[in-house]
Amino acid sequence: MEFIESINWAILAPIIIIQLILMTAAIIDLVKIEKPNGPKWVWALVILFINLFGPIIYFIFGRRS
Repeated sequence: MEFIESINWAILAPIIIIQLILMTAAIIDLVKIEKPNGPKWVWALVILFINLFGPIIYFIFGRRS
């Protein structure tokens, strides 16, 4: 319990919230888009398992425009 109490939530909470918002937006966009730049299942794994940078990578490289 001391570990959880020692975490500075004032710094960590905004990062977690940004991560959740980016991940949700990227997943919704991935579901709506017909043909992403590559297989959808790969982009879903990138979005879900590469924290914070996965959704950003998807928005930069995963969308065809």
